[in-house]
Amino acid sequence: MAKEGPNWDGLLKWSIAHSDGTQPNRNLSEEDRRWFMEAMQAQTIDVVKRMKEISLVMQTPEQDLEAQGVTPEDIEDMLDELQEHVESIDMANDLHSIGGLVPLLGYLKSSHANIRAKAADVVTTIVQNNPRSQQLVMEANGFEPLISNFSSDPDVNVRAKALGALSSLIRHNKPGIAAFRLANGYAALRDALASENVRFQRKGLNLIHYLLHENHSDCNIVNELGFPRMLMHLASSEDSDVREAALRGLLELARDRKDESSEDVEKMKQLLQERINGISLMSAEDLGAAKEERHLVDTLWTTCFNEPSSLREKGLLVLPEDDAAAPDVASKHFEPPFRSAAANPTPKKDSNNEKNETPLLLGPGPSSN
Repeated sequence: MAKEGPNWDGLLKWSIAHSDGTQPNRNLSEEDRRWFMEAMQAQTIDVVKRMKEISLVMQTPEQDLEAQGVTPEDIEDMLDELQEHVESIDMANDLHSIGGLVPLLGYLKSSHANIRAKAADVVTTIVQNNPRSQQLVMEANGFEPLISNFSSDPDVNVRAKALGALSSLIRHNKPGIAAFRLANGYAALRDALASENVRFQRKGLNLIHYLLHENHSDCNIVNELGFPRMLMHLASSEDSDVREAALRGLLELARDRKDESSEDVEKMKQLLQERINGISLMSAEDLGAAKEERHLVDTLWTTCFNEPSSLREKGLLVLPEDDAAAPDVASKHFEPPFRSAAANPTPKKDSNNEKNETPLLLGPGPSSN
């Protein structure tokens, strides 16, 4: 019989009955305590044990998994589950000690593009804001397959995912940034900006801004590789996020540049004037969404020409609604479990019609005797 979901209705009624304020506090009976603990433990899994099982699967040669009927889609699902577990920093740091980090990095070299992309996704989760796991991934030579996939993978989705993982790996990580420079990472970033994939462009622009903000000396490298021209082109993108990210990059360069040709100055003025004209034609709704872009254009103009932009004169830099409180759109999406379960009780499942999920097994199948 398929496993039932959490008995939220029962837990809710039990909680209300013991905390509705109509009765004085009392000690739980042994029977109540046992019922509650059993109800909660029934929904609890041993995460470390499960991660060890997943690690064992990842350590198994691909041909052996195929012989047991494990498909690439099964591997993707398994990596999805692993990603949920390593959202906890403690679990992320434990992955290496239980033998799962090295085989995970091995999946970055899988022959299946979706597995390479998903493995990079998991690495992103592991190293994000986690210096210990950043160090472990660097020591396990995880940087090399990531920079390789980012630079030259034939699948643009794999390249974008690898870039996301690299961005998280080298953030606030000096050895990682040094490795990125030595691996000609800036040239790969230039190629990312030349891509037609908007998501790839966004990720590349965000990393450029971070690197330039943290290391102004890198502005020389970026200028030599021709980034200013590409950033100016992307600052006119139809995608607002790309425009804003390109403007942020240009602002970092403008703060560092000392000697500019009159041609460069004129091109910058033309670009910013075009953005001011575009902003002037926006609807009230679009103006509100373009708050960041409005401020970036004005700041960049002031930085380059030592005077405020015409956005100020037109009253488009600061709008009355800019300081208005944001609407409450989160509460209905982030209800406590009991509340959301009470509003949407889980329907009973038909055990006769429900599809049973087959777990990944490594040993021989059950005997037919």
